[in-house]
Amino acid sequence: QVQLVESGGGLVQAGGSLRLSCAASGTIFNLYAMGWYRQAPGKQRELVAIITSGGSTNYADSVKGRFSISRDNAKNTVYLQMNSLKPEDTAVYYCNLAGGTSLGYATNYWGKGTLVTVSS
Repeated sequence: QVQLVESGGGLVQAGGSLRLSCAASGTIFNLYAMGWYRQAPGKQRELVAIITSGGSTNYADSVKGRFSISRDNAKNTVYLQMNSLKPEDTAVYYCNLAGGTSLGYATNYWGKGTLVTVSS
């Protein structure tokens, strides 16, 4: 029942900034965490940042100090503020939600992805 709608991707010059948004809809019985992953062509999907239901955050070493994840509980939306972007940040970024189903099992929901291209 949960759907994730992403927005904010695009083309930006190196050193610039973008903010990605992910709005969750549907029935979430137990939200454990939301986060962002990314995948570049020919590479595996990797974790970028997560924020737990308690508000704690974690980041990949490659983005620490440059990216910031946040949430708006009223809007069921998670954001990824990306600053000081580098060409190696170019990838398709995917929103993820880890939560409980109606049966009480943990599961992961994924957005369709949004492309971020950083030019040098």
